[in-house]
Formats: sequence, C-alpha cells, structure tokens
Amino acid sequence: MTPAAAVHPPVAHSRVEDAVALLTGVTLVSVGIAFLGSAGLLTGGMAGLAFVLHYATGIGFGKLFFLLNLPFYWLALRRMGLAFTAKTFAAVALLSLLTEAQARLLHIDQLQPLYAALTGGLIMGMGFLVLFRHRSSLGGVGILALFLQDRHGWRAGKVQMAIDCCIVAAALVTMEPARVAWSVLGAVALNLVLAMNHRPGRYLVA
Repeated sequence: MTPAAAVHPPVAHSRVEDAVALLTGVTLVSVGIAFLGSAGLLTGGMAGLAFVLHYATGIGFGKLFFLLNLPFYWLALRRMGLAFTAKTFAAVALLSLLTEAQARLLHIDQLQPLYAALTGGLIMGMGFLVLFRHRSSLGGVGILALFLQDRHGWRAGKVQMAIDCCIVAAALVTMEPARVAWSVLGAVALNLVLAMNHRPGRYLVA
C-alpha cells in the first residue's frame, strides 16, 4: 500500500452517487454519439458496430446498440459480478433510450467532420471515465476481451484493437474512406482521455 493510499483509504460510492454518475456518464456519451452521427462518423466497440449497421440498414442506433449488447451480459456476470452487470445493463438501456430520443431533443444543423470527431471523442471519453470510476461500462467488446484474456490468455488490449480494426474495415463498405479516417481520429481522442485519467493511483492525494 502506498503512503497516499494509507492516508486516504478508498471510500465506496453510495447508491445515489452511482445513480447520478450513471446518468451523467451516459448523457455525456449520448452527446458524443450525436456529434459523431451528425457528421456521419462512427467509433469503436459495440457503438461502432451499431453505427455501421445503422448506416447500412437505417435501423435506429439505440435499438441496434441495445440488441448487440444482449449476448455479453452473461460474460459480464461471470467476469465482473452482479453489481457491475446490473449497472452496465442500466447504462446500456439508458443510452439506447437517449439516443433514440435525441432526434427530438437535440438538433445539429452543421458540424464539420474534424470538429465532430475530436469533440465527440473527447466528450465520450469523459462519459466513459465517469462510468468506469463507478464500476460500470457500456458492455460489449471490453467484456469479451477480458473474458478471452481470462480463458485463453489473449491480451485484452490486443483483442479489443483487433475487433475495432474489423469494425473499421466493415465501415469502409458503407462509408467514405475520409469519414472512416475522421472516425479513427475521434477514437484516438476518446482513448487518450481514458489513458491519461483512468490509471491506478491517479485520484490519490498525497
């Protein structure tokens, strides 16, 4: 245990704090998705796959995102426990509802792809950070990567990267290469937020 951890032991979040954090994190992610969607872009993970299918079929992003995540709750229950799985299910359901309702709640007339990619990625990164700090997620690829790491010893980061590469490759079938490139930039912005802020010991005060 580090000296900082000894002086400031971790304090569990209350249920009210978890609920507020879940609402805050999901709302931020939904705004980031609105930015990306308004510019015809996508991101990685299950959200990226939902975007690809949305652009290809016209089915709402929220409906697709909710359905794509259904197979992963069993893995979440085995790998992360009941509390994490319940909060993740709630976060996914709330995001699906918010993104379906955004057509009536948020209107964006014009958004440049570069700005949409960077700002959308940063906003989504902050939303994910809030969820992660309260032991929740938006399901999907991250859970699968952790499960495969436990079962087969495959590095979770490499598994997730490989899946994201496949999603980006699939996007080239329905999207212009330039928009795919902007989307990759947005994913980099998102992951930079997480890499700089979601690390063990980051929130300890000496």
